Amino acid sequence: MERLLTGAGALAGGGAVALAAARAHLFAPRLAPAELALLDSALAIQAMHALALLAVALLLARWGGAALRLAGLAFLVGTLLFCGAVLLRALAGVSLGPVAPLGGSLLIIGWLALLAAAATRRG
Repeated sequence: MERLLTGAGALAGGGAVALAAARAHLFAPRLAPAELALLDSALAIQAMHALALLAVALLLARWGGAALRLAGLAFLVGTLLFCGAVLLRALAGVSLGPVAPLGGSLLIIGWLALLAAAATRRG
């Protein structure tokens, strides 16, 4: 699980940097301000959760535990769903309905699971 989360964090981080460059050089001249705002939100969430995935991978290797596995899985799936849906909306005008809110809810669950892992950690 640690390798999966580390790989996902690396891909999410690298992808966020690449998308930020594309946003500045390719998309800024072509997208409306509302679409750019959506893109910026997705990129910020993706970059933040890339770091969260890496942190959970490190904590999982050190502490283990079901709460950390839940946090990692929620961050992974939540980032894919939320950022994917928002990016698709911003870049292609396609709405996936409740996918972005579902992804956002999973991200919140991930943070709560991380809190639970910290609160129940002994030593």
